Amino acid sequence: MAESGTGVGFRGRSGIISLVGECLRLGPTDERPVTMLLGPRGSGASEAHGALMERFGPETPFAYVNLGGEQSLLPRYALALLARQLERKLPRYRRSHFPRLTLGLLASDHQLRMTSLEEGRRTIRRELDAFQEQAEARYGDYLAAFFEVAGGAVGAPDGASTAALALLRDALRRGRRRLPGRKFTSSAAWYGDHRLLRSRDPWEALVELNLWRHDGDEDDQERLDRVLFSALLEDMRSNVRHSFMPRSYLLLLDNSHTEYGRRFLDLLIRARHDDVVVAGADCDPLTVVASSNRWLPRWGPATGDQWPWRLRGPDRASLEDWREHRPGRDSDDTWWYPLRLRDLNLDEVRVRIELELHHHPDLAPFTRLAPFIHRLTGGLPRAVSQILELLRHSAVPTEDGAEQDRWLRTLPDRTPREGEDPRTLAEAALDHLLRGLGPAQRVALEECAAARDLSIGTRLLGSGDSLFGEVRGRWLLQSPGMVSSSLHPWLRRLLLWRLAGRPDDWDAVHELLAEHFRSEGRTVQEMYHRLAAERIDEVTGYLVARFPAVPAAQWISEFNAITTAPNRLGQAGGPLELLAGLAPDHPPEAVTAASVVRELITVRWVWSDPLADPGMRLNNLIADGFNQLSRLRRNDVVSLFNEAERYRHWRHPLTSTSEG
Repeated sequence: MAESGTGVGFRGRSGIISLVGECLRLGPTDERPVTMLLGPRGSGASEAHGALMERFGPETPFAYVNLGGEQSLLPRYALALLARQLERKLPRYRRSHFPRLTLGLLASDHQLRMTSLEEGRRTIRRELDAFQEQAEARYGDYLAAFFEVAGGAVGAPDGASTAALALLRDALRRGRRRLPGRKFTSSAAWYGDHRLLRSRDPWEALVELNLWRHDGDEDDQERLDRVLFSALLEDMRSNVRHSFMPRSYLLLLDNSHTEYGRRFLDLLIRARHDDVVVAGADCDPLTVVASSNRWLPRWGPATGDQWPWRLRGPDRASLEDWREHRPGRDSDDTWWYPLRLRDLNLDEVRVRIELELHHHPDLAPFTRLAPFIHRLTGGLPRAVSQILELLRHSAVPTEDGAEQDRWLRTLPDRTPREGEDPRTLAEAALDHLLRGLGPAQRVALEECAAARDLSIGTRLLGSGDSLFGEVRGRWLLQSPGMVSSSLHPWLRRLLLWRLAGRPDDWDAVHELLAEHFRSEGRTVQEMYHRLAAERIDEVTGYLVARFPAVPAAQWISEFNAITTAPNRLGQAGGPLELLAGLAPDHPPEAVTAASVVRELITVRWVWSDPLADPGMRLNNLIADGFNQLSRLRRNDVVSLFNEAERYRHWRHPLTSTSEG
């Protein structure tokens, strides 16, 4: 739990706050997007909901519904939960009411005791009164009764601040909130006029709802849900027309990728589209922010080829951007606004650690580890939090130096809290990222992760399109767009750590990949996998032959690509000890191009792995290696000098790169 969601859990997401503020300031009839926060598990969507709750909750009616719980959440339950929260009394406004939705829920709730439609028409008012009186006597009001069957869906989002939790508790407080006057006449008339109901008589229309719920088929159930969503939106339009009422409502939908979440979004989008585009009504005043760590099937294949939207970043999200890029209003895709949550950059990781110090001063010795944490995790917010949690509850050496390096070398196999959760960091992180994938799929993914291009790994190792599609659909590829086929660096690092525990499989997979690239004539990629299999002399021979044959800048590019290969070096020792284990059995007596290149390969290979060289202590050795190479080359040495300077005066990049 954080003291301030906008301070700690929401770094790098300020554009989302600005966008929601814009939407809430719009006129009541202006069109608003359904903003989708997309990213892998742990990318910070739940923290976003908490931050929005904290920022806008004091002055705006809001509702939070978690659609990813264990229990089934039928659309009618979710509607009741959110309406009950939106009724919260705010100092500046009168209380909002949802009489049409409440009446529709009442009328379809309990099965009417009748033998004919006419009998139902005569008795429905009496039945509705009785239903409501029973609910008020037991729960305080009718909508509160839904907490008994679906209350788990309004639990606080992960990372919610104490301020956000207080607002949420206030929205959920029970009390007697009777339907105004308990007169159903005007709301019943709305049902009599609704285009999806056959009966024009208001009371017969309500009986029709009841029959759909209890005796209808799948199509009837669909129509009932559509009518109830339309009732919610009409109640909102009616509320904002009165004085001293809010201009907009805020709905936060967490984990909307689930079966019930997708169903809710489909119904909401369709109800808005039918009302605004088909029927020509004013737009509803509902600002929606939903999160999903899956590609939604209704958008077509996860390649995105058939969806008119292209993902937007959160930093510059705005209504202007949405209006500029939204598809035409003939398609209900026009209402989406998909934002791909990005990872934290280095400065944001630093600030996050510094803000954590206010509540956890025991982290102070580890503030200098921000570059290491960023290199290791790629900036995935939950991964950063997991490592900070582990550092706080472990006996890690606090002094910067060789002892701390050796401890950090085995970080993935450390247990965050002794006695509480027996899983190691790697196990806990993989269980979270890959929830729902079976053991066989995880083992296959460990092997496929050996390939930099996951699509090649899944194809060559027999996993096929299904595993690749599953990973892409979970937003677990590195690029915010849909082009890259590389796994997120944190996930890939964890998978390769697990694969390294199976040495025979590690060697077999990299041998297979090396042979594939050899057959295609892609020698740089082949050498990448030769180095991963610790065949250092073969890689040295290739790079020594290339050194006089190509421009220095090209040689450096190939060298960099090869030496980012993963490793399964022993877990004992710091960077210098790891290097010593890679030295040749019989070192040459003279300095030659081969000896310099071989040493430079091993140094940068260790340096490229943040677990092998957490403090990047090998920078000067790499710089010395490039200086030596410049003396062995007769011309075109400027690039080599520049590379030496780059390592000697290293400045950490803000975002993840191939250089750790």
